[in-house]
Amino acid sequence: MAKKNTKRVLVGLVGEESGDRLYYTKKNTLNTPDKLSLKKYNPRTRKVEVFTETKKNLGRNEVKPKKR
Repeated sequence: MAKKNTKRVLVGLVGEESGDRLYYTKKNTLNTPDKLSLKKYNPRTRKVEVFTETKKNLGRNEVKPKKR
């Protein structure tokens, strides 16, 4: 069985101009502790723009405690 690499984290990339989250990538937290920013192509606006790092799920898939 292969070991799971815990140093790599899945992050989402959000376009600064459009606000669309179109790309996901993995990043090594030991080598790059600060936020990632990459120039990528946005097919909706048909331009190359800067995409910055955010959390992958943004609170959608978090497990909430049951109310009793």
